[in-house]
Amino acid sequence: MGNLNTEVADNENKWTKVIEPTESLFRFNFRELWHYRDLIVLFVNRDFVAAYKQTILGFLWHFIQPLFTTAVFVLVGYFAKIPTDGLPRTLFYLTGIIIWNYFASCLTKTSNTFVGNAAIFGKVYFPRLAVPISVIISNLMSFIIQFLVLIPFMIWYRTDVHPNIYLLCLPVIILVIAMMGLGFGLIVSSLTIKYRDLVYFVAFGVQLGMYVTPVIYPMSLVPAKFRYIMSFNPISPVMEVFRFSLLGRGTFSEYTLAYSVIFSIVVLLIGILLFNKVERNFMDTV
Repeated sequence: MGNLNTEVADNENKWTKVIEPTESLFRFNFRELWHYRDLIVLFVNRDFVAAYKQTILGFLWHFIQPLFTTAVFVLVGYFAKIPTDGLPRTLFYLTGIIIWNYFASCLTKTSNTFVGNAAIFGKVYFPRLAVPISVIISNLMSFIIQFLVLIPFMIWYRTDVHPNIYLLCLPVIILVIAMMGLGFGLIVSSLTIKYRDLVYFVAFGVQLGMYVTPVIYPMSLVPAKFRYIMSFNPISPVMEVFRFSLLGRGTFSEYTLAYSVIFSIVVLLIGILLFNKVERNFMDTV
């Protein structure tokens, strides 16, 4: 009888959830995020569906935005006589736009994580990293849609397109861009709790960033003495590799690509460190 009472007591003391204090700033609990995967899916659905909710064209904006931007750049490039490494202007600009859009969206949307979700964070517990990760995934879906827009143009200009072995690096390229966008976004999001001006700086910086990245011009256009400086922009090598893998034209080296990969890892680690540090008491500040 005594053993039976002990077993009943043990069963009653088996908790379904244990909430513990964060001990390490680099704490990244994959198991907990996996446990909340249904919530991440809900956030992805919210971000992806609500983006163009109650608009006339709705889902079509995913196609219209890159095509319209490409058309404008084609006209500007034609009249300004900007070279495109011998590639058709439509292909050159479209490839640059869709990869830049992915980075810019990841950065701008994750940079608003704390301020934009303060009401949810203050009511219920869940891994806070679930929100920025859901943003990365929803933006990835938009990237895939825009990438599908590129395929018909690659077929149309098939004589000018020369895909190569670097196509196998496409998942790595996308991962590097996602890590950079997430890392920078986490850093900005952590700092905007005290410095709200950073929100405006990010929007302004993303616009300027396009012009110091080979999006609307090739790296080969940059004079050799300045090309080394341009290589310090971690997105530039990734942009050039992306074009080279799909179209067969691009200026980069294995060293600059390795620099981008290492840079994205470092930025992501710094972002997680700041995010975990601010997460502890951000509600008192917001």
